[in-house]
Amino acid sequence: MPVFEHIPLGAPIPDSPHAVSCSLPTMESVRGYEEKRPEVVGLLKTGYPRFVVHPFARRLAAELASRGGLAGRTLWLTSSRRMAGELLAHVSAAAPDLGLTPFEAGGVHGVSHPDSPDVAQRCKLYLQHVGGFLSSREAEDRLAEMGAGPAPAPEALFEGDAESEVRRHLGPMLSEASAADLFLTNSGMNAVFSAFSAVNDVQAARGRTAWVQLGWLYLDTIAILKKFTPSAADYVHVRSVTDLAAIRELFERRGHEIAGVLAEIPSNPLVQTPDLAALARLCRSHGVRLVLDPSLGSVFSIDALPHADLLATSLTKYTGGDGDLIAGAVAVNPRSPDAGALRRSVASRHEAPYARDLRRLAAQVGHTRSLLDRIEEGTPRVAAFLGSHPRVRSVHWALEGASREHYLEIARSPRATGGMISFSLRGPLEPFYDRLRLPKGPSFGMRTTLICPFMYLAHYDLVTTDEGRAQLEANGLDPDLLRLCVGTEPAEDIIEALREALG
Repeated sequence: MPVFEHIPLGAPIPDSPHAVSCSLPTMESVRGYEEKRPEVVGLLKTGYPRFVVHPFARRLAAELASRGGLAGRTLWLTSSRRMAGELLAHVSAAAPDLGLTPFEAGGVHGVSHPDSPDVAQRCKLYLQHVGGFLSSREAEDRLAEMGAGPAPAPEALFEGDAESEVRRHLGPMLSEASAADLFLTNSGMNAVFSAFSAVNDVQAARGRTAWVQLGWLYLDTIAILKKFTPSAADYVHVRSVTDLAAIRELFERRGHEIAGVLAEIPSNPLVQTPDLAALARLCRSHGVRLVLDPSLGSVFSIDALPHADLLATSLTKYTGGDGDLIAGAVAVNPRSPDAGALRRSVASRHEAPYARDLRRLAAQVGHTRSLLDRIEEGTPRVAAFLGSHPRVRSVHWALEGASREHYLEIARSPRATGGMISFSLRGPLEPFYDRLRLPKGPSFGMRTTLICPFMYLAHYDLVTTDEGRAQLEANGLDPDLLRLCVGTEPAEDIIEALREALG
């Protein structure tokens, strides 16, 4: 029996009501997903939780709106009362006459507004960027409590102090950080936003408001840097992660204005790593705070905190390796000059995980290292196959190219590569993608191998215009780039599926 079988359009990956991925098996389905075509969207049973409002959350919002007399209004449910207040303040600040009002019922919080696609899009994007949606498990629990839904399906949950269990496994991965330096968040994106906001809290009083994006980053991280800095001039993009000369020159000119540098290690999707030791020295000497995101390889494979002021990471990836929860973490480097102030700010700003999500995470966290061992055993073999195939034009992974040595300097071992490989083809994307038998959908860092046409899912607005494609290519990004994350299946089976599709 084949290891990889066709997964129908819209089916959750994995087969769980809380799955973080869904099957998009053809390029036509990818385009339909991005263009919100009813024949595609109508088949989605779930989606990546910050992009697709979960069916449980939609059902709960409809139930609460009906009981609360909110006919003609759209209701957004948030992760907390504080998040509802921030959503209301953010959207109202840009346009104060939109009729937004806070909502609360039975401990559930949110914001409602008169039905309007424009206002709805503003609210959705804010919650997507900062990680502010109500948890799918909380929505499921609330529906059951109200008699509007069945009891949650059985799942493996940690019995005991779930937060302590998660901290017990994460703590040794965070160098000299104490328990007071580690904050668990409801998503990786909320971890990034909390770290970004904490640096702003500290640096604004010093007149520092500018941010540097190092390399091409994940789309919501880019959105945070562009949308939540005071002006366009406060967003600075250094295209190459290895261009220390550009950073040095920038700091000489504007170092007194710069609040922070945000970098992924490695970057998503080109899997490139800067010279962190040199970058950290530059930042420290100019009073710039360095925020690092090691999600692509995880804190279990990468030791980055000694170089950072703040580390912000997704625990959805690898730690939540079953693929049925989202979570994140922020760690403060106790050696940072602003450690105390950063600690206080993150403590006041971050969104904690919902209790059942935390119990689910605690049930999985102890398997992270063994999961990564299996993934990292196969990753070099798959990368080598792709690199040797005549139909593959370029391959990017942790130990590839100019940034290989930089990665090895922070890797916990030479084998600790994570599972991410991105690659470009010689020839058209669509026939290959449609033939490929691997699971196809967003996210990564799961037991299941996953592949997606990343730029189509992350930057559809760019890949569909000549101007946008030119912008991507100017940043070294092939619009048809494929992002593959190796899972725990045998490497020979992953390679065979790729060979078959490559022809």
